[in-house]
This record gives sequence, C-alpha cells and structure tokens, in this order.
Amino acid sequence: MDALSLLWWIPALPFLGAAVNGLLVRNGQKGLVTFVGLAAPGASMLLGLTAIWQYATGLAPEPLRQAVYSWTVGEMSIDVAFRLDPLSAVMTFVVTVVGFLIHVYSVGYMGREEGYRRYFSFLNLFMGAMLLLVLGSNFLVMFVGWEGVGLCSYLLIGYYFDQEFPPEAGKKAFVVNRIGDFAFLVGMLALFASFGTLEFGEITERVLAAPEIAKAPYVFGLSLAGFVTLCLFIGAMGKSAQIPLYVWLPDAMAGPTPVSALIHAATMVTAGVYMVVRTNVLYQLAPEISLFVAGIGAATAIFAATIGLAQNDIKKVLAYSTVSQLGYMFLAAGVGAYVAAIFHLATHAFFKALLFLGSGSVIHAMGGEQDMQKMGGLRKHLPLTYPTYLIATLAIAGIPPLAGFFSKDEILAGAFAGHHHLIWGVGILTAGLTACYMFRSVYLTFHGSFRGSHEQEHHLHESPKVMTVPLVLLALGAVTAGWIGIPTGLWEMAGFADHNVLHHFLSPVIATLPGVDTGHHLSHSTELLLMLVSVAVALGGWLVAKRLWGGERGLAADRTFAERLPFVQRLLANKYYVDELYDRVIVRPLAGLARGCWKIVDTLLIDGALHVGAFVTELTGDLGRFSTTGNIRNYALYFFAGVLLLFWWMIF
Repeated sequence: MDALSLLWWIPALPFLGAAVNGLLVRNGQKGLVTFVGLAAPGASMLLGLTAIWQYATGLAPEPLRQAVYSWTVGEMSIDVAFRLDPLSAVMTFVVTVVGFLIHVYSVGYMGREEGYRRYFSFLNLFMGAMLLLVLGSNFLVMFVGWEGVGLCSYLLIGYYFDQEFPPEAGKKAFVVNRIGDFAFLVGMLALFASFGTLEFGEITERVLAAPEIAKAPYVFGLSLAGFVTLCLFIGAMGKSAQIPLYVWLPDAMAGPTPVSALIHAATMVTAGVYMVVRTNVLYQLAPEISLFVAGIGAATAIFAATIGLAQNDIKKVLAYSTVSQLGYMFLAAGVGAYVAAIFHLATHAFFKALLFLGSGSVIHAMGGEQDMQKMGGLRKHLPLTYPTYLIATLAIAGIPPLAGFFSKDEILAGAFAGHHHLIWGVGILTAGLTACYMFRSVYLTFHGSFRGSHEQEHHLHESPKVMTVPLVLLALGAVTAGWIGIPTGLWEMAGFADHNVLHHFLSPVIATLPGVDTGHHLSHSTELLLMLVSVAVALGGWLVAKRLWGGERGLAADRTFAERLPFVQRLLANKYYVDELYDRVIVRPLAGLARGCWKIVDTLLIDGALHVGAFVTELTGDLGRFSTTGNIRNYALYFFAGVLLLFWWMIF
C-alpha cells in the first residue's frame, strides 16, 4: 500500500468516524458505535504508521508535501496541504498510537454511559483535529486543527452537561484559549504580510536565505521574528497551559478520565510545544523571546509541582503534573534544545496517558471516588493497575532506564550546556518535587490500609481486559520509548557508535543559522555527572515520599504539615488562590460591566429614552398597513386624490 499518496486520509478517517457516529448511527446501536469509534482511529493509526515507515525508509522525498485543494479569495490562494517530515512523523506516531489506545480503553470505561455515541463522536473529532494540526503544511491548516482541538476540549470537558461544574469548566477552557488564539492569529497575519505565504517550508527557506528580513525592526521595539514568536508563544501559553493561562487545564478534569488522558498526553496541550519547534528558525533569530519562553517554562514547571504536593484528588495531582511537565518542554525549547523538547513530549505521552488511565482504573474500582484520602491498600485488589501505575511514576520521576529519565536528562543537559544555570537549577528542583508528589500518590492510593467505606471495599475489583490491555501496552512504551534517544555521550563512553536515533531523525527540521549554536556540547564527564545529579535528586524525592507517606503512615504527614505550617498548606491546597485572584480582578469587573450595559444602556436608554423612535416607527407601520389593502379600487382612489392634491398645489 502506498500510504504516502493517502496522507490526507490520516486525519480524514477520524473525522469520518465522528460524522458517522454523530449523524448516522442511533443511540441504541452500541456495537456499531464501538466498531466505528475504534475502526476510524485504528485505520488512521495503521495508515499513519505505514506512511511513517515508508518515509523513514526513503520512499518519499524530503519532506513530502501533498496538496488536496486550494482556498482562494481574490488573488490570494492558500493550499489545504499536508506535510510529512521527521517532526510531523513523530507527532503522528504519538497521536495515533496513544490516541487509539485511549479509544480502546474508553470502551470499558464509558460502556455504561448514556451519551456513549456522543462521546465517541467527539473523541474521533478530537483525534482528527489534532492530526490536522500536526500534518498541516502551513499555518492556516494548523490553525484550523488548533481551533478544532479547542472546540473538542470544550465539548468533552463539558461532557456531563447535566451537572453544574463540567459545563463551566468547558467554558473556562474555551474562553482562556481564545486569549492565546487571538495572539496566534495576529502572529500568522504578521507572517503573511511579511512573506506573502503561510507555508512552513517557504518561510524557513526565505528566513535562511535572508535572515536580515526577520531581524529587521517591526513594532514595539521588537524585530519581525521577535514579534511573531511572541505572538505565537502567547498562543502556546493558552493551548499548552503555561503561566498565566494555565488555569483551565486543572479544571479539565471535569470530563471523563479518558478525555483527560487524551488532552494531557496525546493531543491539545502538546500542540504549543510542537508549534514552537516547528517555527524554531524564527525563535533562533529572537533570543530574547527564546529566553522568555525558557523562563516561563521553568516558572510553570516548579509552580505547578509545588501545587501537586498538596492535592488530594488523584486526577488533580496528574493535572498539575502535566502543567509542570509542559513547563519542562518549553524550558527545553527556550534554551534551544528543540529535539529534547519533542523527545520529552513523546515519552511524556506514554507515561502520562498511562497515569491517567491508571487513575481511571482506580476510580472505576472505587465507584467514582477520586479523593486519595479515601483510598489506600489498593495494590492487592488491582494487580495489573498497580504495577503499571508504578512504572509510569518511575518514568515521570526520571528513574533510569525508563523513558522519562532520558528525555528529562537531555532537557537539563541542554539548559546547563547553554549556560542557563539558574534555569537548570529550577529544573533539578522540579525533578525532585515531581518524584515526591508522584510517589505520594502511589503510597496514598495503593499502600497502607484502605480508608474508604466498607461498601467501597466490598466492590473493589480490577478493571476488565479492554481497560488493562492498554495499560500494559502503555507501560511498555513508558519503559522503552526513551531508548531511541539515549545520549550520544553514553554510547561513546560505552565504546559504541552513536545510536541516538531520535536526534539523527529530527535534526533535519532544526534550522542551522550562521552564528547560532544549537548543539549544546558537553564533555562526557560533565554529561555523566549531570545524569548522576538528576538521578540522585529523583531518588531523594522518592525517599522523602516514602518516609512521609509510605507503609501505614497514610495521611499522618499531611496532618502534621497542616498543623505546623497551616498557611503554607492552605496556600498550596488552594493553588496559590490564582483562580480567586482572577475572579476578583477580571471576572467580577467584566460581569459588572456587562450588567451595567444591560441595566443602563439596554433597559434605560434603548428600551426607555430611545423607545420614542421605536414607537413612532411602529405607529407609522400600523397606519401604512391599513392603507395597503390590495384592492385596486382603493389604489385608484388614492391615485385620484393625489392628482387633485398635486393640481391644487400647482394652481394655488
């Protein structure tokens, strides 16, 4: 099969599945819904993997571009085109494989939901939009996918529309993302105005041929590259939940757990990281914006990690973990370690999807309970969920030789090699906090004695195979995904040739500009020392968690902490009161302004003082209605009267 000629079918198939389930299948046809809901992303995955294999083995040009049709407005024409290169290949692999496993898991998790058909329709739509985003050949196609995942997040976060909180959380996600999306659109328009194209390849070629164009002063004291990259990063701050636009992501837990896995692991929140790496040629020419990106990423990483220490909802712990890990990815991109950013994006997809689906298995066993204070001792009741969740925790903590160790180490090495020592220090501290709060979730959930009700304990059971098989497969990815990016230094120290597969595969998409170094070279001894430091810090975080929450200690450490440092405990438990601050400073004033416009402008002025004009208009219409009878004799009479009046006016 020549999958390369069918590139556009990779996003089209999930869209087709969404249309069939959403428009043609009836609610009672659960078997058909399942078949369509799995067949569409499954076929997309197989087609995507085949295309990636054919591309990687040299059966396609570098890169492959496939135009489907053109959007034409006057003299402007932009192709709806798809692009397969190393970067989009990696993203397609992650989205299709992890996304498909989440679809399979959903069959078991959502099997008893009344909105089963609606759920799979939205889930297919979500996957199609993300594939459109990562395979688009230009900014316009990317932006359609960008907005598509935003719409789907609104639909899926607010899936339980009959409850109070989920629709509000969906609306919050939609509104916050509009802020970033507006800036993204401005950046797009600036690029089009400057280069006359939105094609990634053409923009890169023109910038490489004449870097002075991108360096030229533009607006607000920024160069063209600086202004565009700032706008694009603001868009990424919304989509990928960075300070200060991260507040929607923890509330996204209101949706079903598989949705949380899809949003946090394989789609949407990683879109901003992908976009920054895709436009790396511009970020390299805007070092001040790149440093800003790294700073925001580092601040977000440690900020969210501290909040994760005090959360008791198992999904909220994972949500703030996602925000923190996304900060790591932007930290990498900001210091120029673009391959490391994508590497961590890929490994994170496996272990974070595994963590969310594992938490879903726990919630399923607990009858919907999400509070870790009411769990404990679940490892003997969940013999498959526990080891897979533990593997994911080891991976995210950066324990070798699991996936997270290699990708996180490459990020920290990139920061150190770029002489960003403060950022490196923040990254190391965050690594220790990550290990601590993640192992806290392990000990509170699976170790010690059960703290729930007798009825909950009586119904504890392992999830069905349709849910546990994806856990096992994702655990395999959480163990092995990092092996494709083993650092060059380790290979050379072991006496082998360099087999850093991911680095060699992605290097063609990282632009090489004169005078800009993105190599981040370290001596082998320094690289090994940095690895040992990061592992020591991760193990230290694990040991602290074990000391505080391991065995039968359970919640004793939380209670002690709350007694000794009540202000700090409340501050972390309430997420630094950021939501409350936004409510006071932004939401309430805007609501007051809207209420004033309603009461004063609309009710008093328009419906009151200005209502006289409306009354006169209505009266005129009524009089005119009585004279318009449709009777020709009446019209003849009106005509005769008009002639008499005209004759009288002319004579007298």
